This record gives sequence, C-alpha cells and structure tokens, in this order.
Amino acid sequence: MRTARFTLDPAFTVGEVNPRLFGSFVEHLGRCVYTGIFEPDHPTADAEGLRQDVLDLVRELGVTAIRYPGGNFVSGYKWEDSVGPVEDRPRRLDLAWRSTETNRFGLSEYIAFLKKIGPQAEPMMAVNLGTRGVAEALELQEYANHPSGTALSDLRVEHGDKDPFGIRMWCLGNEMDGPWQTGHKTAEEYGRIAAETARAMRQIDPGVELVACGSSGQSMETFAEWEATVLKETYDLVDYISLHAYYEPLDGDVDSFLASAVDMESFIENVVATCDHVGARLKSKKKINLSFDEWNVWYLSRTEAQVSALDWPEAPRLLEDNYSVTDAVVFGSLLIALLRHADRVTVACLAQLVNVIAPIMTEPGGPAWRQTTFFPFAQASKYGRGEVLDVRVDSPTYETKKYGEADLLHATAVRAEDGTVTVFAVNRSRTESLPLDVALNGLDLTAVVEHSALADADPDARNTLAEPERVAPHPVDGTTLDDGRLSAVLEPLSWNVIRLA
Repeated sequence: MRTARFTLDPAFTVGEVNPRLFGSFVEHLGRCVYTGIFEPDHPTADAEGLRQDVLDLVRELGVTAIRYPGGNFVSGYKWEDSVGPVEDRPRRLDLAWRSTETNRFGLSEYIAFLKKIGPQAEPMMAVNLGTRGVAEALELQEYANHPSGTALSDLRVEHGDKDPFGIRMWCLGNEMDGPWQTGHKTAEEYGRIAAETARAMRQIDPGVELVACGSSGQSMETFAEWEATVLKETYDLVDYISLHAYYEPLDGDVDSFLASAVDMESFIENVVATCDHVGARLKSKKKINLSFDEWNVWYLSRTEAQVSALDWPEAPRLLEDNYSVTDAVVFGSLLIALLRHADRVTVACLAQLVNVIAPIMTEPGGPAWRQTTFFPFAQASKYGRGEVLDVRVDSPTYETKKYGEADLLHATAVRAEDGTVTVFAVNRSRTESLPLDVALNGLDLTAVVEHSALADADPDARNTLAEPERVAPHPVDGTTLDDGRLSAVLEPLSWNVIRLA
C-alpha cells in the first residue's frame, strides 16, 4: 500500500488544548448514576455511597469537566427535589427515559463526587429551560454559588454544604431544537428565553460561562438556521454554542462508520462558519467557542424500542452498548477530530461516563471494568495536553457510501510544554497495514518513547463481564525516528499513539 505522509513543524499550529476538551457527562439515565457511580450497598462504597472502584477508573480515564444532570432528563428536572435530607426528597416520573427518579443522588452528591475525583474535575451544570425558566435558573444559581446570607444560600448551608459549589459553566437547557425534548421550542422561542436567562444569571455573577443550545446534529432540518437565530439573540451574552453528535454503523456500512469523523469535522467547521457569520453581521470582535458536550459511538437505532417498552422502573438497564475494537477505532478518530479543532472546540463531553454508552461498565454488587473505548480517551487525556500541531495528511483513500472518498489515515499531533510530541493516528483500512512517514521540521526530537496500538485480529473483540481484559493497547515494534523522519507501520483497523522525545 502507498505510504501515508505528513509534516510536523512548530511554526504551524492549530491552538492550545483546553483541558475541558476531556470532559464527560453524567445524566440521570439508566444505570449511569444508580449502580454506576452511586451504590451505597456495594462492597467498595465509601461513606457517601460512591463506588471507589468506579472512582479509581474515572481518575485513570482522566476526565475533567463533567456535565450534569442531563441531557434530556434536565428538561423535566426540579433542582429542589435533589437537595436536602435524602429521606425527604420526592420520587418523580422522568418523562425523557420513562423511568422513576428517586433523587437519592442529587446536587450535593454530584459536587462531592467531583471532589473525590480530584481538582481537575469541574462542574458543568445544565438548567431546565424546557418546563422551567429564568426564575428557577436564578434560584439554582443562588443556592449553588452564593456564599451565605440569603434564603437559598442559607438553605444550602443548612443542608450541610457550608462552602458554595463554585459552578462556573452553565448549559442553558438541552437540545431544545429536538421535537423529542420536553418543552421543545422554535429557535426564536429558545433564543429569547436563553438570552433572558443569560442576562439574569450575569446579574448575579458577570463571570459565569454560558453555553447556548446548538443543533442536536448536522442532519437536523433546522441546522445552521437554528444557530444563526439563537446567536442573533444571545451573541453578546453567551460564551459557547453546543454541538451533539453520535455515530453508529447503519445497514452494515462499516466503511462509512469508520469515516464518521469526516462528518464530525464538517459539523464543527460549519458551526464555526455560522458563528463567525453572525459575529460579522453584528460587527462584533468576540469569537463564540464550541462546546461539543455530547459525542460518542451510540447504537441509537436500538434505543427507541428499549425506552418505549419501559413502565417507569428505577435505574433500568438502558443504552448499555458493549463496544468492539471497531467502535474504539472510530471513537479514537472522533477524539482526533476534536483535537484537530482545539482552537474553537474548547469544551467537549464524552457521553456518558458509566454504564450508559460509556467507557466504564459495572455490575450491581460486582466488578467495574474498562470498555474498549476507555483506552483511546485515557491516552488522549494523558498525552494530548499542549499545543496541537497542524497536520495535513497525504494519504491513500478509500470510497465510502456516505461520505465519498475518505483518507485511510486520520491523524493529529500534540506538542507538550516540555517539547515532547505525541502523534495520534487511526488506520481506517480493515484489511491492510498502512506505512506512515512523518517529516519533523524544527523539532528537537531524537527518539521514539513508545508506540502503542489498539487493534485485534477480531475487529468485533470486546471487553465483557466474563472477559474484562480481552482488549487492551499493545506495544508496536519497529517504529523508528532517524534524521528527522518518523517511520511506522499502522496495523489494519487500529488506533495508534506514538510518543516522541
């Protein structure tokens, strides 16, 4: 096969990686919370009911900002239900997922969970703009963030949380463009309430960071027009617009599935263009950044039947996709897409964290383990900090039904503060190895520290309860760095991490 090539030069960069790019998402959906992160009767549970085996894996995963409590769930959420003595909290119907919410895990427990992860775990709170509005958002903000001396801040203190939660990032609703959303609105309706809410929240704290709802996917009929209308109302009041995207193989079309990042990159670039167009029309020098606060591989076509069959159970097994090596390679490619646009995508949240389309799985009363998708995320979070170098590949291509001609190589590179460089690369070919040649200009690098690959002779191999360590990255031999040229061979259908020093 023809060799894939690109050049790395520190004079040509994309931008600095914001640590928030490695965020995640905890929604009250299925078993993400209950028997996921929170299970008081579990053998590893701490005094707050948090599973310490899960906490260990979350720390290893390297997540930063964690969005909460939804998702579709937030559009019926009453934050007051989730605070105060647990025994006094009401049970509610969750319309989004036809489940019963007990509220045993709430706002205080979420903040405690973040603290247990570590200082890198930052809250990202969504407010309900589906069935509620400005007043309730302000009340939540006062309860969460005001130090003391008012009814709601004193109520938080009375509930046992003396210190304010310090929530800086707030999502102004969730997927309000979607007809499935409780309280779905037109772009004009949503733009108005988002602007009113943003303006009021900034009266309490001018320094809050606010995320307006963008489109729930590039395929939405209202895509781009939605963003333009919403931003016309909110441009000077918000900091981010959100993007959501999920990918799955449809009708057995694996080749198109492997090129899913082609759509993700197009989505990002089209939203950037729309934001900048609105800014130009408003004659504003401000740039709106992107919060890609839901992304993943999700076998969405299975979900509707699962949810419609439910009769209001507590924490049902929902959306528990078991990921293959193929899924993990696509997942890694999506991470590459985010890094390649780090100049404008400054927040991103993998949806979700535990059990629900997640990198971490658990059994009630039993073990927790890593899915195949765990490894690309953990490696990108660990080694993808620094400045993204501009990578323009010259690659062999292949034909896809959905996206036309696509490169077999998808790659990016990040230069750390100490000058080391990590190359992240995916070979989309299902059958052939891909030779890689990288020219290094102006980089003082002399050695390959490590080349690891996630690949398997069985592209459908998975980690399961029975075989939790079936799939893991393995070292790759033969990768060299000589006289400013990196030479490697990427295995068929593989996610690769090549570290240079």
